[in-house]
Amino acid sequence: MTLLIIDWAGIGIKTLQLILSLSILVTLHELGHYTTAKWFKCRVEKFYLFFDPWFSIVKKKIGETVYGIGWIPFGGYVKISGMVDESMDKEQLKQPAKPYEFRSKPAWQRLIIMVAGVIMNILLALFLFIMITYKWGDDYLPPKNLKYGIYADSLARKIGLQNGDNIVAIDNKPVENFATIPAEIITSDSKTLQVLRNGSTINIDVPKGFIGDLNHTKLEGFIYVQYPVIVDTVDLKHTYFISGTLLKNDKIIAINNQPITYYNQFDSLKKPYANKIISVQVLRGNDTATVKARLNDKSQIGFGQKTPAALFGFVHKSYTLAESIPIGIKKCFTTLSKYIGGLQQIISGKVKASESLGSVISIGNAFSSYWNWQSFWALTAIFSIVLAFMNILPIPALDGGHALFCIYEMITGRKPTDKFMEYAQMVGMILLLGLMAYALGLDIFRLFK
Repeated sequence: MTLLIIDWAGIGIKTLQLILSLSILVTLHELGHYTTAKWFKCRVEKFYLFFDPWFSIVKKKIGETVYGIGWIPFGGYVKISGMVDESMDKEQLKQPAKPYEFRSKPAWQRLIIMVAGVIMNILLALFLFIMITYKWGDDYLPPKNLKYGIYADSLARKIGLQNGDNIVAIDNKPVENFATIPAEIITSDSKTLQVLRNGSTINIDVPKGFIGDLNHTKLEGFIYVQYPVIVDTVDLKHTYFISGTLLKNDKIIAINNQPITYYNQFDSLKKPYANKIISVQVLRGNDTATVKARLNDKSQIGFGQKTPAALFGFVHKSYTLAESIPIGIKKCFTTLSKYIGGLQQIISGKVKASESLGSVISIGNAFSSYWNWQSFWALTAIFSIVLAFMNILPIPALDGGHALFCIYEMITGRKPTDKFMEYAQMVGMILLLGLMAYALGLDIFRLFK
């Protein structure tokens, strides 16, 4: 029965977006290595999108290079002759270095080859952030537009927030976009919230451990926009009215004679009545009316309500291409800064790694269950800058590890031996595979949980 209620179509769309995004990121990353390797006259034996143990989906040899697509969509690789990489080709290293091999090139050339993939991902992220800003601009809901303030859920009430409050600043920095408040509290390690309550501004302290609580719930159970339930559209095909009908602009004021003012009350009151008949009292113009309807198995009546965007008005900002360049660059490095801040919180223990780490499953879940190009390109831009940062970390088996050894050689004049590079690559691969297995295990555990 559980399998029947899974949104397979939504999962399929998420999977397609994930594969397309990874294909773009990996292809451009490896193209950076490939192009610079060819520039310095290194022989490139393979150029692969995704990994290909045992067999490939597609492969074709053109010149000295085999181009192909593997069947494990976790990354990709360029195999450069004479380089100690994930292929662990030890036989090649037993032979004397040939002029076309990676190991025979000067350290500065090898350094450029190793960082080229990271540079490609940075350039891609910058380009995407700039073009997203130019194409779609910015849409956001300023806190000052919240006529009815916030709905304070359990986590919000825990720190002293109340229904009707309005968070206007975080650590005395004014908030521009209501939707970014929870993430901003986590990534900036906030200490205080400035809240407008009954016409006065008060300080709410963010207690120690609260960021961990917020991360644990994936930003749920904190704050939501508080707004009345006003009918916008009615789905007559999937709504079973027993008597009367809902009309556009009806304002729902009670369910089974229990008064409601805002959406959160409406949502809570109707949940126990799945597949049951309820009485809905509405304000229609200056009069009241009562409608009886049978809810579906998800406790839905079958109407579309006016959203906060329609009720309060989102702010839209458009930019010229020239204006988009500095704004896009700032967005790119702000995203990176927040990501690094999140890692610091994991390392410091403020946030549990088991609640924050994720594998390809978590990445896939970040995409929308319907195709949305703006969301797709925004996530691809975020993943591109994150991929660049992760790859430049000075860990053996990553580009940053190889680059570190090149820099060491340039400074000291001593080149690490092939045997040392082989062992370092092996240790790095074990660490990375262990981390990937741990993250995948966490995601699988979350799915079953």
